[in-house]
Amino acid sequence: DTRNPKLVGQVWLGGSICTDSNVKVTKDTERRDQPEPVMLKNGKRLEGGPQMIQMSLDGKRLYVSNSLYSSWDVQFYPEMVRQGSVMLQIDVDTVNGGLKLNENFLTDFGDEPNGPVLAHEIRYPGGDCTSDIWL
Repeated sequence: DTRNPKLVGQVWLGGSICTDSNVKVTKDTERRDQPEPVMLKNGKRLEGGPQMIQMSLDGKRLYVSNSLYSSWDVQFYPEMVRQGSVMLQIDVDTVNGGLKLNENFLTDFGDEPNGPVLAHEIRYPGGDCTSDIWL
């Protein structure tokens, strides 16, 4: 019901409030604890958090990249600048509600030629995401 949205799922990916950071959460109405850092299938820790998102047209996949602006990345996530950013896929349960990181999907921009690089806005030519609706 688009007129009465309700929260049916959350996923916590990286960011500044993970348990191994210097940032300590003192009050949070949604969580009782700070999230654990996310380790990717390539053995790297997820630096930063979801910044730019693209939803597939069928609503079943949410793609996220973790670089926002290079000057901010340098200040807040210097390790991401050294290693490169990533793109992840979050699976969306459109029937029962819920979100889950797809641990089998990883685009590591640290492996790019002349890299590592920081990926920001990601557009999928040929259309599988909301950015192609206007074409």
